[in-house]
Amino acid sequence: MWSLTANEDESTTAHFFLGAGDEGLGTCGIGMRTEESDSELLEDEEDEVPPEPQIIVGICAMTKKSKSKPMTQILERLCRFDYLTVVILGEDVILNEPVENWPSCHCLISFHSKGFPLDKAVAYSKLRNPFLINDLAMQYYIQDRREVYRILQEEGIDLPRYAVLNRDPACPEECSLIEGEDQVEVNGAVFPKPFVEKPVSAEDHNVYIYYPSSAGGGSQRLFRKIGSRSSVYSPESSVRKTGSYIYEEFMPTDGTDVKVYTVGPDYAHAEARKSPALDGKVERDSEGKEVRYPVMLTAMEKLVARKVCVAFKQTVCGFDLLRANGHSFVCDVNGFSFVKNSMKYYDDCAKILGNTIMRELAPQFQIPWSIPNRS
Repeated sequence: MWSLTANEDESTTAHFFLGAGDEGLGTCGIGMRTEESDSELLEDEEDEVPPEPQIIVGICAMTKKSKSKPMTQILERLCRFDYLTVVILGEDVILNEPVENWPSCHCLISFHSKGFPLDKAVAYSKLRNPFLINDLAMQYYIQDRREVYRILQEEGIDLPRYAVLNRDPACPEECSLIEGEDQVEVNGAVFPKPFVEKPVSAEDHNVYIYYPSSAGGGSQRLFRKIGSRSSVYSPESSVRKTGSYIYEEFMPTDGTDVKVYTVGPDYAHAEARKSPALDGKVERDSEGKEVRYPVMLTAMEKLVARKVCVAFKQTVCGFDLLRANGHSFVCDVNGFSFVKNSMKYYDDCAKILGNTIMRELAPQFQIPWSIPNRS
């Protein structure tokens, strides 16, 4: 059972459905006709006009993501396409209902985040066979940095020199680590300090950078932002002795990381932020948001963006670039990611997604389509 929800100011509310489980049932909102009695239906039958065909776009993600400001902004714009109806699956439905009970859709926008049941989303995709904006099977690979680096390497995309330390008894040839004062040797590959140590799980953001004794030693410990900090210095100079890691060459940048956001292979938005490896203090503006700087991508970086988007089969995809020594290196692929606080990006993203969906599905419904006007 599914219901429309309406905000107090209906004039600015997007015309999309919200799955039961987050807002409750039975709420009547914009564009939803209330149930009528059989006699009323019969009286109106002669006056009824056949409804226009609608392409149903399903949003399947955790509530924190599906109700985020960027997602809301983009869905409001996506609903300007006359033949698209957006249905948001409630988190309770996603977590607790069998996929057979999930509503059908023609197009699915679904992506993994903490707590999301990716296995169920894959099962739903196999059951209903919707057009996928972001491939679901590839999202398993994105959760493993080893697989991410393997795919990047296969696609000929530049990345830092690296080696994988798999502490797995089944693979003894991949767990050789010899640690010296100012270097480590991983499976025969030597990495002088400074070098980077990353957990193989992309969900683990505890990345360490180890410094040489000539620079005072110790390590910088990066983590997901907490308040105004994104890393802290530690005097500990020895690498971690449990768990599997990627060891890679430290890339000397100008103190910034470049965040790239694709929407299909031909569109990439980029911005820079202060690198968390500097002093760990997050730069924030007067509204408390992390400061980002607009970045122009080079022709080669635009080609890299296309390759990443296509290789991982993620229409909406974020990844990180390091600009060092006159080259650009991909050091992380995040999968489904939106730009924050950019009206132009919201406009562009919705237009590209809407046109992509219509181009793929409109012929099946024999419906015309055009780009909606901005308002």
